[in-house]
Amino acid sequence: MVSLADKSKILIDIDDVSFNYGYTTVLNRVSFLIHTGDFLALIGPNGSGKTTLLKVILGLLKPAQGVIRVFGSTINEFRSWYKIGYVPQKATHIDPLFPVSVEEVVAMGLLSGKKDPKPSKKSESIQLEKALSLVGLEDLKDWRIGKLSGGQQQRVFIARAIVNQPEILFLDEPTTGVDTRTHDHFYEMLDDLNKKEGMTIVLVTHEIGIINKHVSQVACLNQSLVYHGTHSEFCRSAAFKEMLSGGHHVVSHQH
Repeated sequence: MVSLADKSKILIDIDDVSFNYGYTTVLNRVSFLIHTGDFLALIGPNGSGKTTLLKVILGLLKPAQGVIRVFGSTINEFRSWYKIGYVPQKATHIDPLFPVSVEEVVAMGLLSGKKDPKPSKKSESIQLEKALSLVGLEDLKDWRIGKLSGGQQQRVFIARAIVNQPEILFLDEPTTGVDTRTHDHFYEMLDDLNKKEGMTIVLVTHEIGIINKHVSQVACLNQSLVYHGTHSEFCRSAAFKEMLSGGHHVVSHQH
């Protein structure tokens, strides 16, 4: 669990970041902090820059302006990538006939941070078992991944992202391929990772309806940062009212 003292720890510092695709501005001077223990929803309309910002944070894109600091280091200096888990968009778009098991996919995450990969040790077997258990797939570890549903496949890729027990997990549109029936269970699982395992979670989504009882922080983008703060404050903010007036469906049932 995350202690109260740890909650003041800054994991990600996004400082005056801008990004352009050619002459088109996608991000305009965005600044905010992500702290230990946050469950942050990064929201906004299509084309608002959510995925681009995520890629800038992860060092996959270089900003035109500004600095990203990760665990106190700039992206160019940062080397401890095992501290970060990442589930990209369309992670489940794989060949259903590809002959790889659930356990083998998750085990790929153990290679992160290794310069000289070696055969699995007992400690790694324990990590594998825990990751599969956390996503509820321990009984399906020998199944070929192509035989799983979209929601189950998404859980496999989350297990791969968390098998090294990262401090922060980024998910880009994680409900892609997750049917309505398993939607709530999916977010209950993320809630457990955040509250029981102490994992900081950043959830990129265009679904305003994800602002629910699990999310503690909201960052709302529309090229610029429209809002950043707590869930409860967001529900009273001008940004929230503007989204409602724009026809976006918002589900808000924080308890």
